[in-house]
Amino acid sequence: MTERPLSDITVVSLEQAVAAPFATRQLADLGARVIKVERPGGGDFARRYDTTVHGQSSYFVWLNRSKESLTLDVKSPRGREVLGELLAGADVFVQNLAPGAAARLGVDSASLTARYPSLIPCTISGYGTSGPWADRKAYDLLVQCQTGLVSLTGTAEATARVGVSVADIAAGMYAYSGILTALYTRATTGSARAVEVSLFEALGEWMSQPAYYTRYGGTPPPRIGTQHATIAPYGAYTAADGGDVLFSVQNEREWVALCERFLERPELVDDPRFATGAARVTHREELNAIIVERFRQAGSGEIMEALDGAGIANSGVNDVREFVAHPVLAERDRWHDVGIPGAVVEALLPPADLAGISPRMDPVPAAGEHTEQILAELGRSAAQIDDLRADGVI
Repeated sequence: MTERPLSDITVVSLEQAVAAPFATRQLADLGARVIKVERPGGGDFARRYDTTVHGQSSYFVWLNRSKESLTLDVKSPRGREVLGELLAGADVFVQNLAPGAAARLGVDSASLTARYPSLIPCTISGYGTSGPWADRKAYDLLVQCQTGLVSLTGTAEATARVGVSVADIAAGMYAYSGILTALYTRATTGSARAVEVSLFEALGEWMSQPAYYTRYGGTPPPRIGTQHATIAPYGAYTAADGGDVLFSVQNEREWVALCERFLERPELVDDPRFATGAARVTHREELNAIIVERFRQAGSGEIMEALDGAGIANSGVNDVREFVAHPVLAERDRWHDVGIPGAVVEALLPPADLAGISPRMDPVPAAGEHTEQILAELGRSAAQIDDLRADGVI
């Protein structure tokens, strides 16, 4: 097997919850050694979010495969000594501690850059490490609210959170890409650059289109369920058998095909109410009435077949069970076994395939599973390790 791209990279992470673990898991997927530093006596609190995966947390199983777990009290002098030894041999350090905690421990970016010039420190915060909200705690749904995302999600009657931890995921993705960029920069220039990502600014980037629409259009996009706020027709409609089918018209060629081949109403092509994308959005209710009437004439399977025949992109509205059983995942062999404490589960391969390289899909560690091994590598004897354990340092 071809060596994985990051197999010579060591990452030390003081991480918890979602954002930082997602960033470091993706580094582990590419072969990096990721040493996850956890609290003695329980570890990352995400281990206890739920117990649905053979007693393990669904979040933790998703985010922490292929890592080594070291339990360490980093607030204690001997714990900080161990952490310092780890950082001296590391390439990357990632942390998403509470505001101010990294500075109190001496592992903020400025301190680490001075002490370890070749180390790439990555800080994941809620609202940035400077500015008026630097000391404010941030969790995913709070950031969804602060960026205005919740105001766009739901129906006209009620807002809704996005159903996954989208702010955490966005921050984790930007931390991952920022670290890769910093590794490339260090390799090509010799300079190690610190990386900083905030949940607020990561999700804010994803809010750019509605921000432009609101700032320059004068009003926010409407909240209209599965309908698209600025494109029509684009949404889910209910067929005669009760099944929902979502379809989208993205350009004038598709609009003509929809009118002539699916709606069988060619006169609508040049109807001034619908002749342009903007006009279709303005007259959405009238257009929806026509589409709803057509959907009442057939079941969902027949509707999708007719839309396929017209070259119109469409989809049934799956639930999570249907996604898990999706033929694309099965036929493309995207599910692979991964060990977890006490069991084996199926996990999805990382979405970016690198030709000739298999992603790392090693087990999810138990809390502190690798503590003795890592301390032995640092030169601690069995007696010294026992002493650290007796004193609650590990």
